[in-house]
Amino acid sequence: MSSPTADVSVRVAWADDAPAIAELQLRAWQDRYAGLVPTGALPTDVEAAAAAWRTSLAAPGDARNRVMVALERNRVVGFAITSPAGDPDCDPVVDAELSEFTVDPGERGLGHGSRLLQAAVDTMRADRFTRSVLWAVATDDALRGFLTGAGWAADGAHRELELEGDGATRLREVRLHTALA
Repeated sequence: MSSPTADVSVRVAWADDAPAIAELQLRAWQDRYAGLVPTGALPTDVEAAAAAWRTSLAAPGDARNRVMVALERNRVVGFAITSPAGDPDCDPVVDAELSEFTVDPGERGLGHGSRLLQAAVDTMRADRFTRSVLWAVATDDALRGFLTGAGWAADGAHRELELEGDGATRLREVRLHTALA
């Protein structure tokens, strides 16, 4: 007797995925930034976020800007954004950026992240990038551990983001990188 298997996949996101991506992103941000940013500082308007996602998915601006979604059946359980790297020390011809890598907090540890990361790497390779970078919150040990386990490493770059106009809330990030070739 064979065991049942889940219907899981990763594909390029469609504009119709915008509401699901927006809902997941806003919920995941609440989890990711809990205790790091003041209550109420993160966006909560799913409809506005969905509208922004729909616009960006319909007209990405650069053919190498991609959004991948991890699915369980037809439910979005994760997403990743790939694009040319924008950091001043990166070459956007050969360096990609994985600018967001999010798996639903309730779906972690089920293989969705591994499938999503592999699809993102395959996509960046197909776009002829030879290296990728990703900025991670310095205290996000789970994400950094997952990525280092997949061959990523810190490259020594770090930054602080000001999250509120008064300079009161600052978020420290570290940059990870990996060779794609």
